[in-house]
Amino acid sequence: MLLNTTIPLSVNFDSPEDFLIFIFHILFATSAVLVAGSVAVGILSTRSLRGQNRFMFMLNTSISDTLTGLSVYYLGLFDVQEGYPSRNGTFYILPSFLGVNVLTFLFAQFDRYFAVCHPFFYNRYVTRSAVFAICAFCWIYTYSILTVQNMVPISKAAQINAFGVMTLQIIVLVKVTMTVKLYIIARSHLVREGPSADRESLRIIVFVVISFLALWCPSFVNIIVRQLTRKGLRSRNEATNLFATMARLNALVTPAVYIWGSPALRAAVWTAVWRRVCPGRRPGGSLNPAFS
Repeated sequence: MLLNTTIPLSVNFDSPEDFLIFIFHILFATSAVLVAGSVAVGILSTRSLRGQNRFMFMLNTSISDTLTGLSVYYLGLFDVQEGYPSRNGTFYILPSFLGVNVLTFLFAQFDRYFAVCHPFFYNRYVTRSAVFAICAFCWIYTYSILTVQNMVPISKAAQINAFGVMTLQIIVLVKVTMTVKLYIIARSHLVREGPSADRESLRIIVFVVISFLALWCPSFVNIIVRQLTRKGLRSRNEATNLFATMARLNALVTPAVYIWGSPALRAAVWTAVWRRVCPGRRPGGSLNPAFS
């Protein structure tokens, strides 16, 4: 006898809300893949961008965001519940793309701080190879911890998960501190220098981190509440989890901010991707970077 291994869809289509949820995830997944994928292709196809450290961090998050968009075709369209125990879960493999971005944004903040405030140290020690190694570390660390977590008993895995949440709390505090510091630098230290690549990069990273924390922190807080009090909000599956959906929205918001804030990246994306898709058209007028 053959076993029925078909995974049910995320909604039952018993109400208009079910149709809206299903359609939303299809549109969101497609949009995230197109926008984040365009940023990744634009950077990879442009030598001048590949040679700048700040765009290497953008490339790292854009690859992660593209994979996050692809993951929504599973997490958002099928009945999936990650956790302990899980239902049709992926052992946190797909949700952990956001963890890669958390680390990448942290290192990108320090990168911009040293590039602006300590340029001699930065130019000497922070090479392209070092940035590449840091980006690789974000992936290796995230999925090494996840591998260990999936190989131990559930009780130990839950403890590792709790430790990971505590570590993320520290990272979030550091990110908030660095965001405030970079914002002050962008508003005061560089205001007299006029438009520059450093000022542009500071504005982008500040805006990206603020939007990331705004969309991701509700899910993070809910996870902490559920672990500490056994309360918090629970959902039927990942598709109906509003907080998880908000966190995944970063896969679309982050690359969109990159394109909005960087004229060089915008031109590269148009040349490498969209000009070939939409021949005969020209990109729209220039957009002002954030915080202008």
